[in-house]
Amino acid sequence: MEIQKVPLGKTGITVPQLGIGAWAWGDQMFWGYGKGYGEADIRAAFDACMKAGINFFDTAEVYGSGNSERLLGKFLHEAKRPAIVATKFFPYPYRLTKGSLRRALLGSLNRLGLPKVDLYQIHQPIPPIPPRVWMEALADAVREGLILSAGVSNYNVERTRASYQALAHFGIPLASNQISYSLLNRAPERSGLIALCRELGVTVIAYSPLMQGMLTGRYSAENPPPGVRGFRYSKAYLSRIPPLLNVMREVGRNHGEKTLTQVALNWVMAKGAIPIPGVKNVRQAEDALGSLGWRLSAAEVAALDAASDPVQRR
Repeated sequence: MEIQKVPLGKTGITVPQLGIGAWAWGDQMFWGYGKGYGEADIRAAFDACMKAGINFFDTAEVYGSGNSERLLGKFLHEAKRPAIVATKFFPYPYRLTKGSLRRALLGSLNRLGLPKVDLYQIHQPIPPIPPRVWMEALADAVREGLILSAGVSNYNVERTRASYQALAHFGIPLASNQISYSLLNRAPERSGLIALCRELGVTVIAYSPLMQGMLTGRYSAENPPPGVRGFRYSKAYLSRIPPLLNVMREVGRNHGEKTLTQVALNWVMAKGAIPIPGVKNVRQAEDALGSLGWRLSAAEVAALDAASDPVQRR
């Protein structure tokens, strides 16, 4: 199957329409790395994705306290095949100057074992540093050849526009905004953020496109997710999801028994965004890969939108 490529903003870089999120790689606190899955499982998932032509991986310096970058770097070194790598800078309040970003970037490159990364993102906006400071630091990193493109994450309408304008001052396009976006979280549509990114030519990268497993059918009010995730979703909320899942199943049957995961990811792609589901083993990787090679119709997208409306958190 030929993998469709999509533009990363106006950078001239193209990436697969599906990426892989590496938040769970090496993360013990939130995902329980080492309990039920480990390095061998992740390596097998990585290999399955690379073999299928999905070579866009998103990580961050804070994922697993650097372990995610180390694991990805190790896999890339052993695979000896090109990949598109995105990572992130976390603007801790004690990081007060643009030099902080360069130092953090060099740390990420060291853990990844790479001379540069394709996309470097500001993980989220944290006061007191205004967006223009980090945008200038990103521009410096582009000029130095340490990164090929600059992006942001978790930026709202105002901050996205300000970041776009600040980078434009240096002649550099804002490549992307990585946000939580799924059938269970369509707040970016209501806020106008999706429309703004489309207007500016900024690619939307959708993290948690399966809402941390809530859209896979694995969890319910009687069987909530384990660990920290179990505290984020009440039984009352979980009990409202099944009607949406039923519509997703019906849509999946119309496309040759596609799974809930595959329908959820295809919906994100139909919305013009790049989903980056997390995969911890081969089974999850193959399930995600099944979202490719077919497309929801406009009527099906509308039906899924309508079914998801009652489950949105206001």
